Amino acid sequence: MIRRSLGRAAVALTLAAAVLTGCADDGDPDPAAESSGPTDTGSATPYLPVPDGVELTPQGTHLKVGDTAVVAYEPRQDLVGVLELTVTKLEETTTRKTMSAWQLTPQQEASTPYFVHVAAKNVGETDLSRRPVPLYAVNEDDLLLEATPFASSFEPCPSTPLPKGFTPGAEADVCLVYLAPDHGSLEAVSFRPEETFDPIYWTGDVEKYVPPKPANSKKKNKR
Repeated sequence: MIRRSLGRAAVALTLAAAVLTGCADDGDPDPAAESSGPTDTGSATPYLPVPDGVELTPQGTHLKVGDTAVVAYEPRQDLVGVLELTVTKLEETTTRKTMSAWQLTPQQEASTPYFVHVAAKNVGETDLSRRPVPLYAVNEDDLLLEATPFASSFEPCPSTPLPKGFTPGAEADVCLVYLAPDHGSLEAVSFRPEETFDPIYWTGDVEKYVPPKPANSKKKNKR
């Protein structure tokens, strides 16, 4: 497990994010605090080198669902990625409702799944194809939770990395699954690439997940 933290004094723990396999067919700020709009408490000085004309969102910025942040991170040593990220929707569901056909550990069965929808754009100069989206969920204990991947297609929320061909200028809509331990709550979505970074995070209303209605079958032509 990877241990990270939201605030300087918080101790963070991720839920075991083992790849799920199908068994059927197939410190400091309170992220729950209300805000009327984007605010920032950090410096505007870039924390990583970015292309000319790119302005990074300051560390410590508090955003609402629907707001956009421009962030930089190092997916590997000597490689800087720059993303424009917009958290567009937060959804809550249950393992029984959406994951009954998947093999879950007892710990995963005792969790509450959350779907986080994100619009991403590559505004840097590096190819970020197949790289994980660098976002964490934050629960009621200020623990950072990693997204849970799936071994095969999970229609309600694929929870996949950035797509192939995610080169400079590319855009994608992604949905990430986070499993909050012990039926916990989702308090925020956080960008925190390393321990000393003052996190940027999004808060907002969490909606109940509603499965899409099946498409109506075409009516047979009358003779």
